[in-house]
Amino acid sequence: MDLLIDGLGQFGWNDLIEVTIITYLFYRLLLLLRRTQAMRMVWGLVVLGLFGMFANLVGFQTLDWLLSNVYAYIVIAIIVLFQNEIRRLLTQLGRTAYFRSMRRGADIDPVDEIVTAAVGMGANHHGAIIVFEREMSLSQYAEGGIALDATASYDLCVSIFNPGAPLHDGAVIMRQGRVAAAACFLPLTRNPQLSRELGSRHRAAIGISEETDCVALVVSEETGKISIVFDGQLSRGLDPVALAERLRELLSLDDLAVEKEEIKIAEKIPQAHPVEGMGK
Repeated sequence: MDLLIDGLGQFGWNDLIEVTIITYLFYRLLLLLRRTQAMRMVWGLVVLGLFGMFANLVGFQTLDWLLSNVYAYIVIAIIVLFQNEIRRLLTQLGRTAYFRSMRRGADIDPVDEIVTAAVGMGANHHGAIIVFEREMSLSQYAEGGIALDATASYDLCVSIFNPGAPLHDGAVIMRQGRVAAAACFLPLTRNPQLSRELGSRHRAAIGISEETDCVALVVSEETGKISIVFDGQLSRGLDPVALAERLRELLSLDDLAVEKEEIKIAEKIPQAHPVEGMGK
């Protein structure tokens, strides 16, 4: 008890600042790992630590010696196992809520723009797949594509998925209302019960929705129909207004401060026009 009191007596402002910084870093790291596969590794390390404390308390000398030697490599193991999460943590340290709110205030409505673009691409039979990140991180898929971090707009989406564009072969990943990356490759579903009529885009959308909690929007190149995929379930044949409402419901975009209460996408949809070099 006296040792504890002496330790608290020597606890100064420098120690308080140091503890605060370390706590904040661990908190941010846990937020990144939440609901990801890496979180299972974190729980494994926690269980290993508790098991080591139990071995020391009971007096299992051999097991205690073994775990003590393992602890020396824990830091290196954490860096190796969580290198992607640590890198994302470092890149996000400067992204405060204040700057995000300023940026959001200047942004246009991403759902409105994407739905309008999807309808236009469907009319011209341009295939597309757009994946919306929710709570589970899609960084491992975004890092395999081309990083953009651009405002989601009709022109950008149509340009990306133009058949002659270099980025059209792959998926667009949306994060916090912005286009995070394009030309991203996604895992295909292995569900044997799916119809053989579904192409690679629909199978990729179902596959990524089975592994994460994302929402995927797919435009069929063959039929021009637009589908939404969530939790492995495919919804097809939605009209523009129902499509936008469904996206808002799944994404819970109340924090984007969209001024319009009703979406009037039909007024913004351009007329379908033939594409040069393509047959009817």
